[in-house]
Amino acid sequence: MLIDMAKKSPLFSGKKKVESEDSGPAWKILVVDDEPDVHTVTKLALSRFKLEGRSLAFINAYSGEQAKEILNNETDVAVAFIDVVMESDHAGLELVRWIREELKNRTMRIVLRTGQPGQAPEEDVIVNYDINDYKAKAELDSRKLVTSVYSSLRSYRDIMEIEQSRQVQFKHRKGLERVLEATSGLFELRTLHKFADGLLTQVASLLNLDTETLLLSCNAMDAISGKIGAHDLEILAGTGQFAAHHDRALAPNILALLKEALSQKRCLYEQNCFVGYFPTKSGLINLLYMDGIDRISDLDKQLIDIFAINVGVAFENLLLNQEVEDTQSELILRLGDVVESRSKEAANHVKRMAAYCHELALLAGLADHEADLLKRAAPMHDIGKIAIPDAVLLKPGKLDNDEWQIMRQHPVIGHQILANSERPILNAAATISLQHHEKFDGSGYPGGLRGDDIHIYARIVAIADVFDALSHARCYKEAWPLDKVLEEMKNCSGTHFDPVLLQLFIDNVQTFVAIKECWKDSGE
Repeated sequence: MLIDMAKKSPLFSGKKKVESEDSGPAWKILVVDDEPDVHTVTKLALSRFKLEGRSLAFINAYSGEQAKEILNNETDVAVAFIDVVMESDHAGLELVRWIREELKNRTMRIVLRTGQPGQAPEEDVIVNYDINDYKAKAELDSRKLVTSVYSSLRSYRDIMEIEQSRQVQFKHRKGLERVLEATSGLFELRTLHKFADGLLTQVASLLNLDTETLLLSCNAMDAISGKIGAHDLEILAGTGQFAAHHDRALAPNILALLKEALSQKRCLYEQNCFVGYFPTKSGLINLLYMDGIDRISDLDKQLIDIFAINVGVAFENLLLNQEVEDTQSELILRLGDVVESRSKEAANHVKRMAAYCHELALLAGLADHEADLLKRAAPMHDIGKIAIPDAVLLKPGKLDNDEWQIMRQHPVIGHQILANSERPILNAAATISLQHHEKFDGSGYPGGLRGDDIHIYARIVAIADVFDALSHARCYKEAWPLDKVLEEMKNCSGTHFDPVLLQLFIDNVQTFVAIKECWKDSGE
């Protein structure tokens, strides 16, 4: 019946028609039947079929097991015509169940065909199996076959469009989640160097790429002039081959791409490279160069554009915070210098103190931000001396009991000056000022605190202060040699100094000697 009707169909009148080229890939049709003639007739009946300018591509399987092998590799089969009875009476039904439940393929349209309807009653099959049509071979002539394929393909097309739309929406949502996650991590990085390293890491993670990266910065005014050169670009960080790029000149092709991004004021994707453009309101433009990118999707480009906007805000906040903190630190250093100058102590004492304390804090395991806070606050440790009379402060000899009582007041005075501030740096400086003359055994002043009751900042400052005082000349003494300084400090372990912190200091003393040499006083 199917063969006869196929021959009479107007689709197969014997006259040759001129076929136009397909407007897209062929629709894949899987025919599963143990009768070779069924394959031949199906292909013949549908040989001139087209939907939306796309023809059909036939895949043949002669058993349920062979069909499984095919479907494990072919993921875009649109329609499957499956015979019920093949190597077993229910081979086709078992294949349908496998497709839907084990292969998890819900998009392919399944048309069940049988030459023995009694073997698999239509009502039972429709209820119990996820199929889209059920036909007896005797009733499936060429016209009905064409109709069935039209209906099945349109259904498959619509399902795929919905699925693709859902996947695009999912990718957009996940992409935006990655952007938010990446940017929020950057806002937590407080220094420009760490921010630069973090940005490189986040961009690589955002694009799921392992590439060579370079982060640079330049002045917006230089960019506007259009005459920017390699010397106008400051390299902030790099990975891979660019890790030590600050020691080398930029390659001409890289410089040309950076200039192009500055000229167009946008991110660029070309020459297997990506150049990110991140402007800030403060007058700086940050550029990210990534090499070795074979392909960035349109979605990735959209994500990078969104990321660029957020990174610009993050850069802006970082620079503003850094400006505020740098201003605070400079004021603290200058005020510390005033105090030290008045007391005729070493000119660079507060700078050395800041550096000593920062290094010892890191050695003691303090977090980077805590070590940085201590570095900024330490120069204020003797701020209370500003209220001590010159007769006491500048006396070259030993202080008498009354003079010593006056001198011992400077920690409390310093604390009164700095206390009750909402600024973390001033709060830390207030604590240091009050406690840096406390001793580990409780014999210090003004509070007689002992052990861990003394803030770790103050315990660190105490070690740094004594080391620098003994190492340099004061109005009442000459500078001591290093071996004598260390011997004296060791003798005070557990009494004046925290023994654990002191041992860390001694074990790494060359680090502190290097700082001392870097900040020599005039005349040394």
